[in-house]
Amino acid sequence: MNHQSVVVLDFGGQYNQLIARRVRECGVYCELLPYDTDVEKLKEKNLIGIILTGGPNSVTEEGAPMLDKKVLSLGVPVLGICYGCQLLAYMHGGEVTCGAREYGKRRLLVGKGGKLTKGLPKESVCWMSHTYFVGKTPEGCTVTASTETCPTAAYENEKERYYAVQFHPEVMHTEYGTKVLENFLYGICGAKGDWTMKNFAEQTVAALKEKLGDKKVLCALSGGVDSAVAAALVHKACPNLICVFVDHGLLRKNEAEEVERVFRDEQGMNLIKADASEIFLEKLKGVTDPETKRRIIGEEFIRVFEREAKKIGKVDYLVQGTIYPDVIESGKGKSAVIKSHHNVGALPDVVDFKEIVEPLRDLFKDEVRACGFEIGLPKSIVMRQPFPGPGLAIRIIGDVTREKLDILKEADYIFREEIARADLDGKIWQYFAVLTGNRSVGVMGDERTYDYTLALRGVTSVDGMTADWARIPYDVLETVSNRIVNEVGHINRIVYDITGKPPATIEWE
Repeated sequence: MNHQSVVVLDFGGQYNQLIARRVRECGVYCELLPYDTDVEKLKEKNLIGIILTGGPNSVTEEGAPMLDKKVLSLGVPVLGICYGCQLLAYMHGGEVTCGAREYGKRRLLVGKGGKLTKGLPKESVCWMSHTYFVGKTPEGCTVTASTETCPTAAYENEKERYYAVQFHPEVMHTEYGTKVLENFLYGICGAKGDWTMKNFAEQTVAALKEKLGDKKVLCALSGGVDSAVAAALVHKACPNLICVFVDHGLLRKNEAEEVERVFRDEQGMNLIKADASEIFLEKLKGVTDPETKRRIIGEEFIRVFEREAKKIGKVDYLVQGTIYPDVIESGKGKSAVIKSHHNVGALPDVVDFKEIVEPLRDLFKDEVRACGFEIGLPKSIVMRQPFPGPGLAIRIIGDVTREKLDILKEADYIFREEIARADLDGKIWQYFAVLTGNRSVGVMGDERTYDYTLALRGVTSVDGMTADWARIPYDVLETVSNRIVNEVGHINRIVYDITGKPPATIEWE
């Protein structure tokens, strides 16, 4: 795929994945790579610009991550954000100073003549997160924006084609952040905007045809949007696609039957259902650690696929619906591991296939949905809320038993049903129930109970990288609570999770 490309060099900041996401929203393909990526690798790309991210270090401290000076000689514009802003100044002879801390929203004051700040009003809100700032800009630079406590909120050197902002344009709290990025991408780098899901789908199908040919391909189909779009892409490219749906017994109520109906009957895919629910329950018996659960489920998924493949005959490729947030959270390069995903970091060491094919590995969730619409999948599939590969196993805190699964399935079904009745299912990005390991005292029918606490979770998000808790109306939550405690046994208390991501993750485990 010969898209114009912007490379985001990662210096370890908390918003770095968002930079890549915002650049793609602007219609430009970009990759996030470690800050010390070899320059020769960068030369291989159809590069039109480079962005240096924020980071936790100070450029003046010993051992701080530095940029290879050769990167600045690649002939493309460079944008520094936060730490990247300070690093560009430091490398060009400027001074970086420890000053007043700025965290959160600040008033941005914009001057005249800046390419990066073109079209911005004289005053707006920006998002800051720093202690150090550029106290003296390098020779030849023009300061184009400031705040009350940061005199160099933005500066640029048109001659040497490097540009910098101390604030974070990628964060939605920066009112004109997208405009700043568009100015860099289109006004400075000369982007054409050739990154669209239509182009991606067409080029991916063509690449899959060339790669897979008439080989036998096994696709891991869970029924979720990621695996559905991955399967549909491969289905268009490969005549010998066989989709294997593993019913691990950890799906939501009626979900296994729905997957068979939609993909076999409506989509016409060659679908094999592998009922492995008893195997998974036995493997998970007594396991309480969430990472151990994920790894057990990940390995058993692969073993089930291997067994099904042997029944089919020689199979060369396994297709999975891995997406970019999965890769990020499982740890990539110098990034921290937040949690292992069953189809990324939790894969077993030995997999009995020639290769695992992941056509969506570089897409964010909303890009996956857009791709699904482009290739003709129905809204019922494309807009289905995310569901973790390990299923309800990570929505049960503690060990997983048949009894707990039955309780959670019924409670979760009621929650989803009432959200749909309130016409909120298209407004909340993800919503589900969690069976906590806590029991508490209650009273029902004048009798003391000692039963489970059920947590409800609802979040709004775009790409899953960040999320806010959904403001579900009280009357809806009241109806859900009343129905669950009256219709589902062994639950006597309902709580609602009002934590965002960060600091929490969307799932509890």
